[in-house]
Amino acid sequence: MSKVVLVVCDALRDDTAAAYMGYLEHLVEVKRAVRYRVTGELPSMSRPMYETLHTGLPSSQHGITSNAAVRRSNVPNVFQCVREAGLVTAAAAYCWYSELYNRAPYDIVNDREVDDEALNIQHGRFYREDNYPDIEVFAAGAMLARRFHPDYLLIHPMMIDTIGEAYGADSPQYRRQVIQQDQILANLIPEVSQAGYTVLVTADHGMSDDTSTHGGTTPQMRNVPLYVISQDADNGGRRDLILSQLQIAPTLLSLLGVPIPPTMKSPVIKV
Repeated sequence: MSKVVLVVCDALRDDTAAAYMGYLEHLVEVKRAVRYRVTGELPSMSRPMYETLHTGLPSSQHGITSNAAVRRSNVPNVFQCVREAGLVTAAAAYCWYSELYNRAPYDIVNDREVDDEALNIQHGRFYREDNYPDIEVFAAGAMLARRFHPDYLLIHPMMIDTIGEAYGADSPQYRRQVIQQDQILANLIPEVSQAGYTVLVTADHGMSDDTSTHGGTTPQMRNVPLYVISQDADNGGRRDLILSQLQIAPTLLSLLGVPIPPTMKSPVIKV
């Protein structure tokens, strides 16, 4: 059983992460992290994949089939399961997470900052603008970790997606944003690891080389990385096994020692 931080780097392509996330790849190289390739579910869009990451279900089963589906999750999800187990949840994330797991529609005044044990995301700091700076999102996440010591903490920065939609993944702007998030993670991961957290870094979907293009079926839009940084320093390295995105949710609950609901049928990742 471990406390867990999940970092969802919105629109982070697997190949770009491998080439430009120098800190995370260093951890893999010295076997302090495990790295997998994950085949993302469809459609390769944000809101459906936020729900897939937290329910272990494809969009046809959880019902969040597009970014326009504005409602709360109505199936067992990680935040709900963790809260019902008596553990503490927190998130620094885009407002769609608030709509999925707390209240919908998002009210920028009432829902921007929440500290309420009755909510699925008990301690939330949510932003609405797509170009909200990554450093502010990570700082809010670090604050939540220091202040509330949550058992499960989600950190979800959006700028890779925003830059990718403006310039495409085959652009210096996109690559620089990936490097910037890697450098922010280089400051976050040592602190939360020392505090006893297992850290998972992944993405909801990738990005095509063209501007404003994801949602489809190509490997550039579907393949995303998964890095797992845990206290077991002898278990690191690159794994050839390609995982399903449906395995993330039950793996999170397994790490947390929380019962996995029968709706999450995919196998737990052996991290």
